[in-house]
Amino acid sequence: MPELSSAFVRLHARLTPVAFVPEVRLHQADEPIGLWELTEGEFSSDRPPPFWAFAWAGGQALARYVTDHPELVAGRRVLDLASGSGLVAIAAARAGAATVRAVEVDELAVAAVALNAEANAVRVDAEFADILDGDAGDAQVLLAGDVFYSQAMANRVLRFLLRAARAGALVLVGDPGRAFLPRDRFDELAVYDVPVPPALETVRVKRTTVWQLRPGLPKAAD
Repeated sequence: MPELSSAFVRLHARLTPVAFVPEVRLHQADEPIGLWELTEGEFSSDRPPPFWAFAWAGGQALARYVTDHPELVAGRRVLDLASGSGLVAIAAARAGAATVRAVEVDELAVAAVALNAEANAVRVDAEFADILDGDAGDAQVLLAGDVFYSQAMANRVLRFLLRAARAGALVLVGDPGRAFLPRDRFDELAVYDVPVPPALETVRVKRTTVWQLRPGLPKAAD
């Protein structure tokens, strides 16, 4: 299956620079809707949508921030949650992270992360797993781009991020104004106007914020 997934990524995505982080090249799809239909159809009906095939606004903003502030990750163990294409993980590796672990629930995304890391000459450990009910392991920095896109996902992600932050990890999130981001939990670090594919976002530029999670005090509801 890993070989098939890698071949699929190579076939349906071209290696091109990321619009807002041109230092990084990713395998990106030219035509979003056709690939979306393909991955939901004949290739496998139980797969998530192809988040790995596009540079989403939240990931681009977070990768830009990490690239411009390498001291945040340099020499540290980094976890990139819901890594997608691996853009944020690759940015962390380029910025000098000691180790980078990129976790995804889509085998195609895991293959894309591995291919993209190789194309950028960095090491990223791509992992196929759902870790949201667990913890961030030994990660000192936790990065998450565009993960608050649904209520169900947001609830699970927030609990995971809070556990990591309360264990001492620096938790940074990139978000382009998704409805389910609990803004009262975060401090704003930077705001960017990020180029995005109109077919995905209906606009060409998304105002996107990089946030830092405040650990707060443990609560029974968290």
